[in-house]
Amino acid sequence: MTAQGNGDGAREFDVIVIGTGSGVSIADSAVAAGMTAAIVESGPFGGTCVNRGCIPSKQLIHSADVMEIIQKAGDFGINAHVDSVDWQKIVSRVASEADTSAQTIESRYRGQNAVTVFRGEGRFVAHKTMEINGQRITAPMIMIAAGSRPSVPPIPGIEDVPYLTSDEALRHDMQPQRLIVVGGGFVGIELAHFYGALGTDVTIVQRGPTLLPIEDEDVSRRFTDLFRRRHRVILDAETRRVSHANGEIALEITTPDGDQTIRGDTLLLAAGRSPNSDRLDLDKTGVETTPRGLIVVDEYLETTQPGIWALGDVVGRYQLKHNANWEWWHADHNMFGRGPKAAVNYHAMPHAVFASPQVGAVGLTERQAREQGIPYVLGTYEYAWTAHGEAIGDTTGFVKIIAREDGREILGAHIMGTDAATLIQDIANGMRIGLTTDAYSQAIYIHPAAPEVVYRAMRAVPGTAVPPVV
Repeated sequence: MTAQGNGDGAREFDVIVIGTGSGVSIADSAVAAGMTAAIVESGPFGGTCVNRGCIPSKQLIHSADVMEIIQKAGDFGINAHVDSVDWQKIVSRVASEADTSAQTIESRYRGQNAVTVFRGEGRFVAHKTMEINGQRITAPMIMIAAGSRPSVPPIPGIEDVPYLTSDEALRHDMQPQRLIVVGGGFVGIELAHFYGALGTDVTIVQRGPTLLPIEDEDVSRRFTDLFRRRHRVILDAETRRVSHANGEIALEITTPDGDQTIRGDTLLLAAGRSPNSDRLDLDKTGVETTPRGLIVVDEYLETTQPGIWALGDVVGRYQLKHNANWEWWHADHNMFGRGPKAAVNYHAMPHAVFASPQVGAVGLTERQAREQGIPYVLGTYEYAWTAHGEAIGDTTGFVKIIAREDGREILGAHIMGTDAATLIQDIANGMRIGLTTDAYSQAIYIHPAAPEVVYRAMRAVPGTAVPPVV
């Protein structure tokens, strides 16, 4: 099919896709169904993950992990040292790979006859009608997958101070000597790990009493204690003002211990993300948003306007790439009528923090279980109590299992330590299919391997059946 024009001068398509992250594959489905598709994108193709998020950040973090391995080599009888750090090579390699991926994705869509790419900021001007650089387009089906951007907190003086967000921090071509990080969530922590492991003096300023505040209390407390052994961590801090003079940044804060000024040469703001919905003029097409700007969708990912769908960070259920991919599968099924509508089942959505130590989690925290009034029991196990943990020298990692007291259904799992992001997956899979701690207890785990610590934590849950079960 060929896109047509209408009486209002808008070019007609069958489907419009806004954003080129997880939602862009909707265009592929449209083409496969013999439809025409328009793709609207103001930045590089691939969305946050490819360009400014999970992929480049984990590539950079791997350099930090390699550095830590070298620094700890002496513990295992290997004498090693680092001659220098080629900062330009580290950053340029990652940026080059991200740029190549973005260009490859864009070229693929530009090479399809049934797909038209519109470059620029698109805004709705009427019902299901957008304008991009003076061109108007319309379609009966629209997917909004416009993503999010780093939030900039309203710190007095910030408008006169050079600062980085996670977008710029992943491509910063100069290694800071003294980095101030505002925000102790996973973005700030991962970047603090990257910069700090490679030699930057890092100070983290956090509003709350712990780092990683959304994690289980036992994890966040222990993680905070370990992280502050490597970096300067200031907790319960309120930022009052920031200024810049003679190449130095001064961040004035108030803490329970009084007022103080933190000084550095670089400021990183890691205070969360904001959905890009405010850039779309959604009111012109009748799509409702929450006070935070998140797009309101039903369980099938359709907005308050039939035929307009949304997924990913603009919906905000979870700001995770694997969540956006999961939502895409459902949106694609529901948009193109591939069967009865399928509601998105978010049960057992895992996440990880790629810092040092790593953190992996799925399901409820202990506080959430307590607040929901669920009778629960706990099982914990230390990495150091396993042969593998002892072999690799992980003396601080642990696994915590939260299970329903009656029946031992797994409500949540929390891991802090080596390869936590990998180990949590086994538990998330089990939770998706309803396994209990009994099922894990009766499985056979390789000895001595990392997953054995999960097995031991499951067996530590009170009431768990221990083999042989007859």
